[in-house]
Amino acid sequence: MTHVVRAAAWMTGAIVSFSSMAVAGRIVTVELDTFELMLYRSLIGIVLVVTVGGLAGRLQEVSTRQIGLHFVRNVCHFTGQNLWFLAISLIPLAQVFALEFTAPLWVTALAPLVLGERLTRMRALAAALGFVGILIIARPNPAAIDPGALAAAGAAIGFAGSALFTKRLTATQSIVSILFWLTVMQAGLGLACAGNDGEIAWPSATTWPALAVIGFAGLVAHFCLTSALSVAPATIVMPLDFLRLPVIAIVGMVLYDEPLQAAVFAGAAVILGANLLNLRAEVRPRRHA
Repeated sequence: MTHVVRAAAWMTGAIVSFSSMAVAGRIVTVELDTFELMLYRSLIGIVLVVTVGGLAGRLQEVSTRQIGLHFVRNVCHFTGQNLWFLAISLIPLAQVFALEFTAPLWVTALAPLVLGERLTRMRALAAALGFVGILIIARPNPAAIDPGALAAAGAAIGFAGSALFTKRLTATQSIVSILFWLTVMQAGLGLACAGNDGEIAWPSATTWPALAVIGFAGLVAHFCLTSALSVAPATIVMPLDFLRLPVIAIVGMVLYDEPLQAAVFAGAAVILGANLLNLRAEVRPRRHA
């Protein structure tokens, strides 16, 4: 039971961080486009990673080995994160979070291509159930496709790609090296994309605090999630992670008068079931082994 309590404590930090990042993102996107947001967020991240890594004496772990794989990983994450910030400016926060939860299912679908893993019948079933959940949440209308829902679904695919390439990197790279190249490369990508039109907006004094929240909360959220997975199995952590949905739904209702939509929760429940089904299929062979 102790590991469940510790995982719950870490996941509380992750939920607060993800929710704070969403609210701060809504504030920032009023003034900056998503490329500019990512540029300033990454610059803040560089300062944090270098400072903390330097104080911990771990900057020597930063390596240029597999720099190409770092770049591919960060293109995936940069794309996913941009689409995520775009989605939260267009559709209710709960809908964004619910669609984001399909990322593990996209990992399952893409793993045979990236990692050479076998697509089992159970994995295919889980992916199909996840797609049903997407349809319940987005309720697509061919006559008027919702760009916000498309952005959120695209963000989940980007995050899935990032997770797959991160898995390959962790075999030879430390977390400090991965985070360093994450912030540096995404700052470069943000600068290139934000400056494509020849103009980069400078944040106002009221926007900088929200940018600081995004930069700090993003790193804290992933640290807490990783820490939770280190003390408890994914079958426990994943249901705790889904508590983000009711929390952000309440935040959206209180701050932005967003309605609580039954379809969003129903679709999220289907996606959660698909993820748990996939996890159960993964854990069973290991237990037998």
